[in-house]
Amino acid sequence: MPDRLEQLVESDPRFRVEAYLFVFESLREAQRIHQRSKHVSARELLDGFRELARSRFGLMARKVLSSWGLNCTRDVGAVVFNLVNSGLMSKTDEDSVEDFEGVFEFETAFVRDYRIPDAPKRGN
Repeated sequence: MPDRLEQLVESDPRFRVEAYLFVFESLREAQRIHQRSKHVSARELLDGFRELARSRFGLMARKVLSSWGLNCTRDVGAVVFNLVNSGLMSKTDEDSVEDFEGVFEFETAFVRDYRIPDAPKRGN
């Protein structure tokens, strides 16, 4: 698969390999959140994407994602459909890249609405 991802980056240099790998991880996270073993909708995939980015990168999420070429939910859709078109991901007949348009704003999800998790309480 690494060679195929490198080919995707060459054919669409807007996105780095890390963006593709993160979308794969986001799919697994969405399947876990929504308790599915197969297909998830665009919104569900983006739920997984948002939660994974927040938990992994915290307040740096927007900057990290941007460094990979991901600046909005439509970019995530473009990565998904690049993966679909290369045979690395599948879709249903009802799925379209437009499903990813404007689902949430990165500034809101990763900066304004981000809350630092409470630290675990320590016993005395």
